Amino acid sequence: MFVIGNFKHNFIELPDQEITRIDRDNYRAYSTPDGLFPSVTSVVGWEKNKKFANWRENNKKESQRVCDRGNNLHEKIESYLLNESVDDKSDELFQLIKNELDKINNIRAIEQTLWGKKVGLAGRVDCIAEYDKELAIIDFKASTYPKKKVDIDNYFCQGAAYSLLWQERTGEKINKIVILMVNEQGFVQVFKSDVKSWIEPLKNCIDTYKREVNFNGTIDE
Repeated sequence: MFVIGNFKHNFIELPDQEITRIDRDNYRAYSTPDGLFPSVTSVVGWEKNKKFANWRENNKKESQRVCDRGNNLHEKIESYLLNESVDDKSDELFQLIKNELDKINNIRAIEQTLWGKKVGLAGRVDCIAEYDKELAIIDFKASTYPKKKVDIDNYFCQGAAYSLLWQERTGEKINKIVILMVNEQGFVQVFKSDVKSWIEPLKNCIDTYKREVNFNGTIDE
């Protein structure tokens, strides 16, 4: 079965500037016109990545499955939000999350690369749009099991970072974070929070990352 989105796009056009993503074993960075910045996901997920490094090493097949699952879901969500035809046959996760996607409209950005000298980070935001008629940073996640809000601090820090980067690039302030998480147990969880609640935790993530990684704005070859 094919489905097609019906979303209104109010894309904010940003200057067409060269940005290069650089991947290393333990981190990701972006080369931008304003310098080299660590990625948002590397910074806010640093502590959890360390915690689960052994699990990933010892469960490579499952780790790859989870990675592929997330990439596949993101691709279909992006196409759907762009009003493109999506084949959702036998894709239970997309079918489950579709009802929540339909609450999105007036889309400002989809998979937009952002960076900022003030925050000192860069990355690609999933979506900036209205969710239930309120402008928000919207993130899409897939999980094997349901999560509790206390389990996903890094996702909220990620949303706060994108809010600050968006404001630096466009001047538009966004106060809300929405995380739409679909799990393999058969339902979707919707987590919401205010950006201001996660500014201080984000700063702590940045401080920890800089201290432990010693990121100096260069890439070791």
